[in-house]
Amino acid sequence: MGNAPPALVLPLLRLFSSAVLTTHSMRALEQLNATITRCHRCPRLVRWREAVASKPPRRHLEETYWARPLPGFGDPKARVLIVGLAPAAHGGNRTGRIFTGDRSGDWLYGALYSAGFANQPNSHHRNDGLKLSDCYITAAVRCAPPENKPTLAEFVRCRPYLVQEIKLLAVKVVIALGKIAFDAFITAYSECGGVIPKPRPKFGHGIVVDLPGGPCLICSYHPSQQNTFTGKLTRAMFDRVFDQASSALQK
Repeated sequence: MGNAPPALVLPLLRLFSSAVLTTHSMRALEQLNATITRCHRCPRLVRWREAVASKPPRRHLEETYWARPLPGFGDPKARVLIVGLAPAAHGGNRTGRIFTGDRSGDWLYGALYSAGFANQPNSHHRNDGLKLSDCYITAAVRCAPPENKPTLAEFVRCRPYLVQEIKLLAVKVVIALGKIAFDAFITAYSECGGVIPKPRPKFGHGIVVDLPGGPCLICSYHPSQQNTFTGKLTRAMFDRVFDQASSALQK
């Protein structure tokens, strides 16, 4: 930078510093994901994920199950963070990717594709070519739980991973899929030193919470079959959440 005009030195230094920080965060995120996939903190979940993988249903007999905790995935430079509850036994536990291979995933990736955050509208396995842009997906619990119900202790043991992701990702918008994911994010964000408004925000579909000095938090019903089959959550309602996210990024 010795020959750069003085007026350009400071912007160049800022650009260089930003690039260094981004590279550091990406490496830290990779290391975190490697740690997550080796996790054995919850004996019940370890037994369950391995039992499911050892006796898959007939429709998945020819497939190899991941049968490990699922790391977050997506764009490490994402400005949008999506937080779900936990992987599905024959979705994430089979494919090795959160929100993949089941109806919830079909809804999510369809909405992400429509909003320009994904390069394709569906995902069925780890190597199907899905790429996310400006978006990162994670969950409150990383292993498929029996009956989709993690215990309080399992949430607590898994929370440090979400805390680290929040610290490493410079997000402007967070989408919480379901009240449990909403509560998990609020707790993790507070542990990061984030300020939670008082009175404490309440969950409700489409509600937007501007966290002081932090990201915009958008609430959505979870795209579970229970919600989508009953009409509690429609495609139009779900798509609007991602339109809200896109609008928030422009502010």
